Amino acid sequence: MLIFAQPQYLLLSLLSPLFLVVYGILIHLRRRRVRKIGDEELVGELMPSYSKAKSWLKMVFFSLSFLFLCIGMARPQIGAKLQEHKSKGAEVMIALDVSNSMLARDYTPDRLERAKLAISRLTDRLDGDRIGLVIFAGQSFVQLPITTDYVSAKMFLGNISTSSVPVQGTAIGDAITTCIKSFSTQSENSRAIIVISDGENHEDDAVQAAKDAADMGIKVYTIGVGSTRGEPIPVEGGGMLKDKDGSMVVTKLDEKLLSDIAEAGKGAYVHAGNEEFGLNPIIDDIKKMQDEEFNSVVFEEYDEQFMYFFAASLFFLALAALTGSRKSKKHLFVR
Repeated sequence: MLIFAQPQYLLLSLLSPLFLVVYGILIHLRRRRVRKIGDEELVGELMPSYSKAKSWLKMVFFSLSFLFLCIGMARPQIGAKLQEHKSKGAEVMIALDVSNSMLARDYTPDRLERAKLAISRLTDRLDGDRIGLVIFAGQSFVQLPITTDYVSAKMFLGNISTSSVPVQGTAIGDAITTCIKSFSTQSENSRAIIVISDGENHEDDAVQAAKDAADMGIKVYTIGVGSTRGEPIPVEGGGMLKDKDGSMVVTKLDEKLLSDIAEAGKGAYVHAGNEEFGLNPIIDDIKKMQDEEFNSVVFEEYDEQFMYFFAASLFFLALAALTGSRKSKKHLFVR
């Protein structure tokens, strides 16, 4: 993938076609002045060696030289090497609820999108810590294996929706178990699980799963998303979700269950707000954990490509300098 280390210089490349426009305007103004003092064709006969085509070609070469110079100054790079990277920090697995109830709009724009935004901002605060992502509804899946590649984490996060898990429901216990299996280290006091959900668990014993995690030295934090008064669930195509009797389905935040999970997991429960989602105090607590040293392989070195564009710029500049404005006196065929 081609990237630019200093992309602001690409704006200067917009001047390249402008040179041709300005040159055309200058030629037009010169022709007007010639017509004022005499016949244009007669003046042209007085300068038989002048070549309009070569003059334009010279300007085209100069514009191309400037274009390649601007691209070179923007420092194009190609990610070409995998670099082993050592870091110290904690391992954090995030379990994100993607059940249909997360479409409720008591947050802007809805619960799921607000949670994804908060996780994205979380990665900006991590420094050496490893992060992984599990999504769950009626089942749980590893969306992102544990990694320090925060750019990839944001990319995976953007593809998450309520259709990411085919089986609907809310199996928080299964999600916690999946997180436990996803850690790359077995050391205590350096692992944490953050469950983001509305707490409407219908599938398993989430409290026991959190207790099992705590017995392994893994802290379990929970973030409650939603309102306790309840909110209807939008459905695709408009309208709200209804049960088999035609009554509107309302999803409510189960704070008691999430609090019990956090207590069993020796972590903490936070009710997410629209402004402060609740991840910051949890991350502050996680940063107090004992750091573990990790080895990871990430794209870290890039091959610089600017020298090729500078060479092309120099080539076209040389052509511009060597291209005169006179017609060639030599002909391929003798008449």
